[in-house]
Amino acid sequence: MTRLSPRNALRRAAGLLAAAGLLAVVPLAGAAAPARADEPPVFTLGGPAETGLQPYRAGGGPKPSGLGITVTAPSGEEGTGFAGRFTLTFDLSGVAGVADVAFDGAASGAETSDGGASGGGVPGVGASVGGMSDGAASGGGTAPDCEVTGAKAVCVGTGVRPGTHPVAALVVTAAAGGERGDSGTITVTGEAEGAAFTPFTARVTVGGPDLVMEELPFRTELVPGDRQQAPITFANRGAGDAEGVLLTLRYTRGLDIPQRYSNCRYSEDDPGPSGVGRTTALCTVEGAFEAGEAYTLAAPLTIEATERAYRDTFLYRIEEAGPARPAPAAFERGDGAVLRAVPVTGPQNRSAGRAADPTPHDNQREADFRTENTADFAAYGDRVSGARGATVTADVGFRNVGPAWIGHLRSGEDVAVVDFTVPRGASVVAKPDRCRAVTAAGEYREDQRSPAPRYLCPTSPAVHDGEGLDLPFALRIEEVLVGAEGEVTVRAPSARNPALPFDPAPANNTARLVLNAGDDGDGGPSTPPTSDPGPDASPSGAPATSAPGGGAAGTPGGSDSGTGSGHGGGLASTGSDALTVAGAAAVALTAGLALVAAARRRTGRHS
Repeated sequence: MTRLSPRNALRRAAGLLAAAGLLAVVPLAGAAAPARADEPPVFTLGGPAETGLQPYRAGGGPKPSGLGITVTAPSGEEGTGFAGRFTLTFDLSGVAGVADVAFDGAASGAETSDGGASGGGVPGVGASVGGMSDGAASGGGTAPDCEVTGAKAVCVGTGVRPGTHPVAALVVTAAAGGERGDSGTITVTGEAEGAAFTPFTARVTVGGPDLVMEELPFRTELVPGDRQQAPITFANRGAGDAEGVLLTLRYTRGLDIPQRYSNCRYSEDDPGPSGVGRTTALCTVEGAFEAGEAYTLAAPLTIEATERAYRDTFLYRIEEAGPARPAPAAFERGDGAVLRAVPVTGPQNRSAGRAADPTPHDNQREADFRTENTADFAAYGDRVSGARGATVTADVGFRNVGPAWIGHLRSGEDVAVVDFTVPRGASVVAKPDRCRAVTAAGEYREDQRSPAPRYLCPTSPAVHDGEGLDLPFALRIEEVLVGAEGEVTVRAPSARNPALPFDPAPANNTARLVLNAGDDGDGGPSTPPTSDPGPDASPSGAPATSAPGGGAAGTPGGSDSGTGSGHGGGLASTGSDALTVAGAAAVALTAGLALVAAARRRTGRHS
């Protein structure tokens, strides 16, 4: 019996995410089914459908292949994850006599492809997939503790985050005495109290192909409009031919590949508020790709830095197509020419005769691009009015007027934060969920329920061009002070270094929230600016990139509490529009405010 420590699993399993066949892009076992509120969550186990093994060499020992198992949990509005304990069971009887299977440290005797001891892991496998590093080894919870007994392995872990994450790392080697063509399956099942798992079966074959992607020498410092060719080249360094290949291309929002091939299917991943908005292309290329040969595209791709490029990533991956590689239903087929691959001839064919490397990390390459570009983040405020004791809704936030989108793909850090100072004479009774209360000096505040003088509202790691944050705050008028002002500032997450390095127009990073403005109209309110309103167009709202829920920050008190409203238009730097002041009739206007707020949210979503 062999035990796998949680610490080693955490270190190794993240590195084997690449072995899962880019599951962060397209989980081969399918997406996890969303669960209704009255049903337990359903998690989908996955991994590479096929894993090739280097044949056992008499006197030389085996060379290991990595097999990473993942778990996919519903994400978005349907996904909340799972905090309980779960058990995974691996049925290894299907590979008896074909392959030996170990979990991390159990494979210490296996020889690596470079002749050294493997230490139970697969060296050189990177943890970055799809332009983002994951680092988790068990779906975001505690790394599983695995025990192997005969033809069965049991792993126990805790916690599953929404999305696709590595959950177990297997090291598979060809069994002594096996022959080329030997094949078998490993079946993984899961169970947990209060959750269900969809099983997964992986096939391993002795003498299969090993596809390796060559790295391209891209120019990585660009300006908008730059184009360059991408003559994607790959080799088969395995012991068997590949019958068809699957080429995966994944590029972020600021890049484009103008060609749309008829044997490729395309999808824009994560287009929502917190998503990066990457385009994924799955291209099935037919043909027999022989062991020891190298291949390149018949015509190179074109990579273009668009007008919204800033910091972007391009991923390109090759793997055997296999008999069951249908693209998900959300992918649409291209209508252009057929993408083909042809043999590399002459001295360029450097791969012929090279030693096989069955580890899958070299199936994939990534390139990071830096484009000289800017993004103008423009804050907007509001004007609201009400009698003493009334509750009013103030809409504040910012827009990325462009032209660039901004994303922190590698670090995952928030792009910016909206810093909101509450006007004198008012208190916050409800706030967006993403906002946290701080002291007047911007310091940590333990009490998050009672009204605070200031709030910090972070963005996600990606802010698209034309989008931003819409942040409705419910304010109670404690004292009527004519023209009382609060401040709305969009800045960098660090208060010590608040400048946004990509923003060429910092003057519009700050706007005002005015309560009970005087008749002179000073302190003009702001509405969300558009990215290109035109010289004669009036400013209008743009669609929100977040759907902030109302989190209680306190409760209105007093028998005289009522509601008031009044919102204006125009950028903070363009002056004021006419202000409509509602009365303070408490009972009648309470219902009216709820209807107006609901209508405003619907309008924002469809504008």
